Amino acid sequence: MSQFKTIKKYHSFFRFKRDFERYSLRKVRSYEIIIHWLHKVLSRSQFLILSGILVGLGAGMAGVVLKVLVHYIHYFITHKVHFSTQIIFYILFPFLGIVLTTVLVVWGFKGQSRKGIGLILYEIAQNSSLIPPVKMYSQIMQSAITVGLGGSAGLESPIAVTGAAIGSNYARNYNLGYKERTLLLAAGATAGIAAAFNAPIAGVMFAFEILLTGVVFSDFIPLILAAVCGSLLSKIILQEEVLFHFETRQPFNYYNVPYYIGLGLLSAFYARYFIVISQRVEHFIKGLKWSALQKAILGGLIVSVLCVLMPPLFGEGYTSVKLLAGGYSDEIIQNSFFRYIPAQSWILLLFTGCICLLKVFATAFTIHSGGNGGNFAPSLFAGGFLGYFFALLCTHLGFNNVPFTNLVIVGMAGVMSGVMYAPLTAIFLIAEASSGYDLFIPLMIVSTTSFLLAKWFSPISPELKHLADKGKIFTRAHDKNILSLLKLEELVEKDFQRISSDETLRQLIELVKQGHRNVIGVSGSDEQLEGIISLDDIRQIMFNPSLYDTITIRQLMKPPLAVIDIHDNVADVINKFDEVHTWNLPVTHEGKLVGFVSKSGILNQYRLLLQEYS
Repeated sequence: MSQFKTIKKYHSFFRFKRDFERYSLRKVRSYEIIIHWLHKVLSRSQFLILSGILVGLGAGMAGVVLKVLVHYIHYFITHKVHFSTQIIFYILFPFLGIVLTTVLVVWGFKGQSRKGIGLILYEIAQNSSLIPPVKMYSQIMQSAITVGLGGSAGLESPIAVTGAAIGSNYARNYNLGYKERTLLLAAGATAGIAAAFNAPIAGVMFAFEILLTGVVFSDFIPLILAAVCGSLLSKIILQEEVLFHFETRQPFNYYNVPYYIGLGLLSAFYARYFIVISQRVEHFIKGLKWSALQKAILGGLIVSVLCVLMPPLFGEGYTSVKLLAGGYSDEIIQNSFFRYIPAQSWILLLFTGCICLLKVFATAFTIHSGGNGGNFAPSLFAGGFLGYFFALLCTHLGFNNVPFTNLVIVGMAGVMSGVMYAPLTAIFLIAEASSGYDLFIPLMIVSTTSFLLAKWFSPISPELKHLADKGKIFTRAHDKNILSLLKLEELVEKDFQRISSDETLRQLIELVKQGHRNVIGVSGSDEQLEGIISLDDIRQIMFNPSLYDTITIRQLMKPPLAVIDIHDNVADVINKFDEVHTWNLPVTHEGKLVGFVSKSGILNQYRLLLQEYS
């Protein structure tokens, strides 16, 4: 019997292969035939587990390749080149990176410049988790040029977008539904983050804390498997100097809790400074009436100057943070103009303070003037230097036994929590990167303090607030998430009846006989909305023929309780319905009546979407 079942399975596979090759609309590779067959014979959970592994391997490998490429470019410049020659690289490379990235986007990818975590959230909410296939490689190419040549940004956001695109297009290729597509999209991003940091738990936290906000999932095993695959690839392929890993740290001492509380408060205010300056730089660049290439030239020049003045601002900067955590701060100064100033402790305090203040300018001009990157690495970098600055400041104030290394490590989690609004991701990321699970208490103190103060300043991440305000991404307000998916243009009932205000009751009665609506629009010759007529309003006179030719529509019509513009979002439309307590409202475009929208129609569509998305 078992042999018969085995033969039957093989026969099923070969028959599927024959039919697929004969009737498929496109030629496919042999492995795709196998995966299509597995999709057919495996259960949903089994196929999702297999898919999580495959997506995790693909996204993890993309992250590893990008990290290796960028690391060795930086290693060559910072370790193999003499300081006097480095200055030339610092002047030339960041400028070229931003300009070349802009040229690639404008001419190579036809201006498709949308990037960052906001892109993923937008596609989940507005495009059924369908990410364009070009994002599977465009983000890697752009960020490799930008950050590889010294742009002061991070690779993690491009890696996350690349992984998400891999997961989304894998799901589309094998005809998976929205829920499964979103899950594999998140799995790809998870694997990318896990590979970038060799931190699988942080990758899973990233998915649940940032990407899947407002989307409820019970299938989390594929996420875990994707994170494990990405992290394993990172561990196997990347060498120790490439990994985001810290060997040294100090044991946690509860006597140091005041230091961590102080650092948490400082991290929160610095994170707010980081966000505000970044937004102002973005608005400044967008306000320039220049071409994309001219903006890139400006941004490239500014970043190059900053890198010459402060070499740690070159690229991701993880090497500098490792040196701080290891107690080798002198090596950082030796690669800058500060080497010519007599070594004193206040020089190091000034140096680290200036880097903290200038990092946000370098990052903002890199990203918003045309480069490609994210705020992951910059927030970690700034947090490490802020922690060291705080430790130095405490020492200068006369405090003893200041835990320098721990403050550097914990500071990274603090600033990242305040900038990214992701405290759990920050806590587990730093705990995994430093093997510092005994630092959970200080990590939680600093991260939650920073996060809570950041939320006090702005309930939603300012980086995503403009999309949230427009209803373009999911938030924790689940009701608005579903409403944001409804498009008013698709809900407008355009087979309505209209009548001129100059007509009489007789013409209205004839119109009522032919129609099936309870509301009739009244408009002039130019189709401008003048009022509406409800059958309930004319019921008492519609059976009195003596009034048919004496009463005009102008006498019968009433102004609508509210008017909907065709470009209004559905959440605002629902609010208007609630305010005026009616079930039908007219919809206009530039004042012209285009149809009616009913509250019951909206609620029916809401119910259908609730079943699909929840």
